[in-house]
Amino acid sequence: MTAIENAPSARALGRKPVDDQVDFHGLTHPGKVRKENQDHFIVASLHKRMDVHLTSLPDTGRLYGEAERLAFLAMVADGVGGGPGGEAASRLALEAVSQYVAESMDCYYTADPTDDQTFAQALANAALHCHEDVLKRSDGVRGSGMATTLTLMLFVWPQAYLLQVGDSRYYILRDGELTQISRDQTLAQVLVDDGVFSRTEASKSPLSNVLSSAIGGSETTPVVTGIDQDWNYVHLLCSDGLTKHVSDERIAERLRSMTSAKQVCEDLLQDALDDGGSDNISIIVVRDLRNDA
Repeated sequence: MTAIENAPSARALGRKPVDDQVDFHGLTHPGKVRKENQDHFIVASLHKRMDVHLTSLPDTGRLYGEAERLAFLAMVADGVGGGPGGEAASRLALEAVSQYVAESMDCYYTADPTDDQTFAQALANAALHCHEDVLKRSDGVRGSGMATTLTLMLFVWPQAYLLQVGDSRYYILRDGELTQISRDQTLAQVLVDDGVFSRTEASKSPLSNVLSSAIGGSETTPVVTGIDQDWNYVHLLCSDGLTKHVSDERIAERLRSMTSAKQVCEDLLQDALDDGGSDNISIIVVRDLRNDA
């Protein structure tokens, strides 16, 4: 099952940022309690290029200009269960999705970037292919312990697309206001949606750690959300090792005062460690900054 949603629209104007106007950083840390880091992350750009296979020209180097960036990609995967299957699942998820996206370059090159359905379906398909790959690796046994969350952002100016399975989160800071765009796919969140729990009660419940959807799990429901981009928006992807220890208010404070993506990732990591660091922690921050005259 695949859900395609639209986030509240924001204004997105102007030309696409060039490479040196994209400030980004990512990191991962095992935390202070767990011996193994089951989180994995990727930050990548997708470029169109020309490959010359046959030519009579003596110097093909002159044929290549700088490859235009088609899209920017950020992913976080958090292995489920605390065992070796979780680490393998998160690694396999990022490898499988990266390969699928790379093989689908014609979609990103030929499609209208404002065609939400085309991009959304491509991302949902990536998650479903990944889910099948993880199941095959675990001998097709659902609930085998080889499962992972997957949160992916594909930036195709002026649009962005969020793909989520599980409870790793995506936030956006717009005009100083922090908004969680992703929805935790946990049993606690289901009870919040049904009016049984408040958000505060859900955060304290053991059910907040029980996923209702995961790559390789018994249920997998990819949700794709379309989001408008604009300059100076700050995008944050993270595993729950950050949000278990750092409040949304503290995250917003850090992002508002950031001087660089690298600096704020390191500061948020330290905040989580200072509060106990009970889980693996992965953080990616991306923003577009004007440096025109």
